[in-house]
Amino acid sequence: MLDIATIRARFPALQRVEAGQPAAYFDGPGGTQVVRSVVDAMEDYLLHHNANTHWAYATSAETDALIAGARETLADFLGCAPAEVAFGANMTTLTFHFTRALGRDMGPGDEVVVTRLDHQANVGPWQALARERGIRVREVPFRAEDGTLELDALRQAVGERTRWVAVGAASNALGTITPMAQLHEIARAAGARLFVDAVHYAPHELVDVDALGADALACSPYKFYGPHMGVLFVREDLQRSLDVPRLAPAGDQPPEVLETGTLSHEGMVGSAAAVDFFASLGTGGNRRARLVSAFSALRARGEVLLARLWNGLESLDGVTLYGPRPGTPRTPTVAFTVAGHPAERVTAHLSDRHGIFTSHGDFYASTVVEDLGLAPHGLVRAGCACYTTEEEVDRLIAGVAELL
Repeated sequence: MLDIATIRARFPALQRVEAGQPAAYFDGPGGTQVVRSVVDAMEDYLLHHNANTHWAYATSAETDALIAGARETLADFLGCAPAEVAFGANMTTLTFHFTRALGRDMGPGDEVVVTRLDHQANVGPWQALARERGIRVREVPFRAEDGTLELDALRQAVGERTRWVAVGAASNALGTITPMAQLHEIARAAGARLFVDAVHYAPHELVDVDALGADALACSPYKFYGPHMGVLFVREDLQRSLDVPRLAPAGDQPPEVLETGTLSHEGMVGSAAAVDFFASLGTGGNRRARLVSAFSALRARGEVLLARLWNGLESLDGVTLYGPRPGTPRTPTVAFTVAGHPAERVTAHLSDRHGIFTSHGDFYASTVVEDLGLAPHGLVRAGCACYTTEEEVDRLIAGVAELL
């Protein structure tokens, strides 16, 4: 059983007062608040171990050990080997770097399949290859009525020329969880590889790269209570086959071959501390087992919060909800509009009057907003996190009701 009071006590940001009330952070899909232990780990590194890597003195050796430990921790989080974990500035930068390496072996006749449900970070890099290398990018639509992918259209888009299928495991705009087993089956039947954007998935569902069928997968620790970093999983055999843009003296072995320049060592350490925070919420004989336990409990609690938020907003005349209903595969992230009020005005009202922080716009999932006919104002997005309470959910609903 999760103790929400104990969890909340570990987040200093929750002490903030806004509009005379404790700030309620529903902006997690754009970046969660940071757990205290993450900051402590980063501070300890910067103050006591700060150095560059691979040199024969104490703090450099300590840095090497801490980075190796961070890879092991993230490997437990993703269900892979430490040599398959690379770090970078963010998911977008890592994806551009990775696809640029792939593009050196691609050209006219090669195809990549993406979806209109995705964040642009999982679309733009492939479109860049279309401009630079002459490949073809095929787009798969989603169903506006429930925010799910058109699987028949995806089956038709994937063919003998498809090299990669690039898809989000969960929609950062609508909360939809993609049926990855089916996508994996479709991709493999065509001999294609699978790239998975797990940025919105990883905070809510424990990643298992084998179960997802991923050949490569990206996520962002700042979406799961850590620092602004990106993490990229690439299967080791694939890493060794890539012609990665790199400096001649730089490491050429996995996973350093995927990492450009000197990275944020403190961010790598902090990313590992974020995973250990998750593990501290569970039980089991090893880190992976504790993560499985923690995510099971967090998922159950998130489903309760989601249903409360969805049902409360649905009861209000003038509110329109988007994406899959509660009880279907989805994250506890709710997207909605309020009749007569642009999304930015709704967010400002909730913040100014009720101390509630939501997001507004397209969240870089611009094709979602376009296909829903909601440009230019977009959606209001409210995401439940591990520190969200039922009282905060009720306060958000009441704030929308007051605006109406």
